[in-house]
Amino acid sequence: MARAGQVVGLLGGSFDPPHGGHLHITEEALVRFGLDRVWWLITPGNPLKERGPAPLADRLAAATALVDHPRVSVTGLEADLGTRFTAETLAALMARYPGVRFVWLMGADNLAQLHRWDRWTQIVETVPLGVLARPGQRISARFSVAARRYRWAKLPPSAARRLGQSEPPCWCFVNIPMRPDSSTALRAQGAWPGGADA
Repeated sequence: MARAGQVVGLLGGSFDPPHGGHLHITEEALVRFGLDRVWWLITPGNPLKERGPAPLADRLAAATALVDHPRVSVTGLEADLGTRFTAETLAALMARYPGVRFVWLMGADNLAQLHRWDRWTQIVETVPLGVLARPGQRISARFSVAARRYRWAKLPPSAARRLGQSEPPCWCFVNIPMRPDSSTALRAQGAWPGGADA
């Protein structure tokens, strides 16, 4: 649930599996961007990946077991909404929650490839983007297609807490303490059954 006027960060992804790194960027985002809440949007599948992830129910259960924060909610909203692409999900959420100010959260690795997403410019022009540093991705993110195209819409880190009240297109890149957690590495270690590379 969310009320009109609240600023809700949306962290979408496969979460295949969810891990401490997801929690870390969530907690940093709450503080850095002045968010009221963060919703994890655990996607049924990722259109950019060849192999599907582990079953949604398994990923939801693992994420729910991991998250213990009063302002963070684990959701399967994309499955509930019947949306496949981020642009569709945002449109559906904004229709369902009028007056709620959404911020799309992403790691720097996703900003680096944002131009490959379906209707990516529509995403940037619909909601503010909160971008958090990821190991090895700072340079590629800052010189990405999306960063270059919307360089004029970038807020300085000192203005990060105003992101949710800013009109899109706008985005903010913040450096945070790094963690090496990786869903890909956890699957490679056999710590999680199957799924897609993420």
